[in-house]
Amino acid sequence: MRRVAITGAGTINALGHDVPSTLAAMREGRCGIGPLEFRDVERLSIRIGGQVRGWDAERQFNRQEIALYDRFTQFTMLAAKQAVDQSGLDFRGKMGLDCGVVLGTAGGGVTTWDENYRTVYEEGKNRVHPFVVPKLMNNAAASHVSMEYALRGPSFTVATACASSNHAMGLAFQMVRSGAARAMITGGAEAMLCFGGIKAWEGLRVMSKDACRPFSANRNGMVQGEGAGVFVFEDWDHARARGAEILAEVAGFSMTSDAADIVMPSQAGAQRAIAGALEDARLAPEEVGYVNAHGTGTAANDKTECAAVAHAFGAHADRLMISSTKSMHGHVIGGTGAVELLACIMALRDGIIAPTVGYEEPDPECALDVVPNAARDARVTAVLSNAFAFGGLNAVLALRRA
Repeated sequence: MRRVAITGAGTINALGHDVPSTLAAMREGRCGIGPLEFRDVERLSIRIGGQVRGWDAERQFNRQEIALYDRFTQFTMLAAKQAVDQSGLDFRGKMGLDCGVVLGTAGGGVTTWDENYRTVYEEGKNRVHPFVVPKLMNNAAASHVSMEYALRGPSFTVATACASSNHAMGLAFQMVRSGAARAMITGGAEAMLCFGGIKAWEGLRVMSKDACRPFSANRNGMVQGEGAGVFVFEDWDHARARGAEILAEVAGFSMTSDAADIVMPSQAGAQRAIAGALEDARLAPEEVGYVNAHGTGTAANDKTECAAVAHAFGAHADRLMISSTKSMHGHVIGGTGAVELLACIMALRDGIIAPTVGYEEPDPECALDVVPNAARDARVTAVLSNAFAFGGLNAVLALRRA
């Protein structure tokens, strides 16, 4: 079994258009959630979100690319460029044959769906752009990344709701660890902040109208975000041989299914995923210093996750730091695990634990150290990143300090 290094990272989200600005916001405990700005937002009851501000696609892409790229693909391409540039890898030639891409997204081209439903049903037009299907399909971002960087190994997309990115990164990790790929571009993206995207989520009645307050007794729901997180996972020995900077080591992964309910979380399923990631990484519970929580800010998720963490870690749970960065960038749905992995890398490299902002009232059912409202300096050598999705899907990654 090979060791797996992270040698590149890129992002765009409500906190920043790159990794440095995003991590600076996390260190400061800055919240990127605010009023939503898009067509017909006044018709919605939910009008806040973690929206990417100052985004101008025309400054990043040419006219042909814009015709082909939905917003989620645009975000992916920007983050992928940052990650590949940082890694220093050149995928041309034989290298590209041994490398691939696996990305996560729950909805794919939701903004393209939304725009074209309006065109046909509201405006009564009978023709749509010929690129609608290739623009909205879930695998569009992964396919464009593979073409941009000549990645001729495995190229596919995982769509498992809010666990999509963690599943994608876990599969990328397994492929590199097994020797099936020398390096993989991986992560995820989402861009559902449009009228139809928010209206659909409103129906679930799990959205907050004012703020995301994970683990706080007065929490009242999740807040949706958008963006992308993309990484280069590379064979450790290959990275060392070429003198690459290693950001962190991916050490383990586990995925489980609750097989219980389509929307309600299960403590047992989450607990098994956490325990499985520890076992896969050969980590004792006491070696883990930080857990990046799924932490959506809903009543059911947060208490269930805290119970799962408490049971999986036993007595060590009281010494563990656990925080939800969704309180700052919003819930990026299929891309959320990828954006949140940045907080894990920051904890390992910089010794800074991202906070749970918006925390106001202790909840006896969430009685863990949730790093409330202010980042914390702490030396940690191993971390976990949780993702628990609708459908009873659980995916947990384990990272070690490089």
